[in-house]
Amino acid sequence: MSADYTVIIGLEVHTQLKTQSKLFCGCPNLFNPDHPNTQTCPVCLGLPGALPVMNRHAFDLSVKTALALNCSIPTFTKWDRKQYYYPDLPKAYQISQFDLPMSENGWLEIANDEDGGPVRRIGITRAHLEEDAGKNIHDESGGRGDSCVDLNRTGTPLLEIVSEPDLRSASEARRYLEEMKTLLLFVDVSDCNMQEGSLRCDANVNLHFHNADGSKSATPIVELKNMNSFRNVEMAIEYEVKRQYNEFQKTGKTIEGSTKVTRGWDAEGNRTFAQREKEDVSDYRFLPDPDLVPVVLTEAEIEAVRAALPETPALKRARFQTNLGLSEYDASVIIGQGPGLTQYFESVTTTCGDGKIAANWTTQDVLRDLNATEASVANFPITSEILGTLLKWITDERLTNKSAREVYSLLKDKADSGEISIVDVDALAGEREIVNDTGALEAAITAAIASRPEAVEDVKNGKLQAVGPMMGMVMKQVGGADPKVVREMLIQMIQEL
Repeated sequence: MSADYTVIIGLEVHTQLKTQSKLFCGCPNLFNPDHPNTQTCPVCLGLPGALPVMNRHAFDLSVKTALALNCSIPTFTKWDRKQYYYPDLPKAYQISQFDLPMSENGWLEIANDEDGGPVRRIGITRAHLEEDAGKNIHDESGGRGDSCVDLNRTGTPLLEIVSEPDLRSASEARRYLEEMKTLLLFVDVSDCNMQEGSLRCDANVNLHFHNADGSKSATPIVELKNMNSFRNVEMAIEYEVKRQYNEFQKTGKTIEGSTKVTRGWDAEGNRTFAQREKEDVSDYRFLPDPDLVPVVLTEAEIEAVRAALPETPALKRARFQTNLGLSEYDASVIIGQGPGLTQYFESVTTTCGDGKIAANWTTQDVLRDLNATEASVANFPITSEILGTLLKWITDERLTNKSAREVYSLLKDKADSGEISIVDVDALAGEREIVNDTGALEAAITAAIASRPEAVEDVKNGKLQAVGPMMGMVMKQVGGADPKVVREMLIQMIQEL
């Protein structure tokens, strides 16, 4: 494709909040696909006479998230009815927020498409709280084609985070979503489980063309839906950019006089498909909800939430690089795995006293074993205390990396048949402790040199690889010797002959 256009992308992220009950009633907020329509009541079913009552914890989590996204929090916000009828919306309206949302004008920073480029600051238009709809379940088996409705999810607290159209590529959109998910996990407001619908995303995509005469043209905005993974979001946007480009080349169709449309993503066919024309704001006939009072906050309440915010992933990433000497890559890998592995790494670092060594073992050995077993770090037998204790032997120069990995492997084997402890670490490491007895080393090296006169001559003539067999002899005789020290002593003693 030619480079005479700019891709314009805005994302709408919907995340279910971690509350015990729904937003306006006392029904449990649980994922329960096996028992449909069992977590409902007159309020979330919209029965006559039922009155909603706001879940204050859900609102507090929303404020917490908005502040983490650098949004402004007004002291006054209200509820509105967004009116439309789908089978999964029993009241025929959704309680949401329209002209006075609970937060607006924020931003989230993401890495640049270019390695080493400046971070990209993506604007957040608004984040507002609303109730979720139910779920339509369609028979796709090719049988009768029945469709059912499960209202268990109806009324679940949902935070909608709307970005500015600041994203310029599908890969940027994916990085934005990954950073957003990481932030939501670290501030502990959602479990972000996309398979259960706790985190969903719609993408608005169109192209702005820069014509040779200096004028500009644009394709109609398309809203993409049905994307259940970040990879699918990326693939859907990539496909839609190509589709809109080809369509524009054929028709020259611009925004003027065009209707915004909704297209779904067919993951099996790797394509988008037309669903419906998108409603205008006026079609929703917003009106203030007469059953709910506005929410009023004081500046002191807002500042109290701000003061209690945990360290954000961006601040933690910067601290890891500045204070612990981690590379940007290692810091991003650790933090990108979520709070569990990050806390594990920080605990290991505290115990062993070396962030780089802790990062190497966490991102290589620990992460490899977690992925291989699909275990969570909370259930990993090599606890942060045990690994930190093992790595302390390395930082104290009492154990080589090679010996430490032998101990690590033995600890995993031992954990298969029972619990392990620091006592096991010290016992196994002690058997492999580096020998610092210079006299014993010198005696072993002298014997090795005497037995290999040809290798000695090769080393003298600059063939340092000839020292290898003699190193093996010394290491076999003096268990626990540091290979690096043995090699240096061998070369030095040969050169002094």
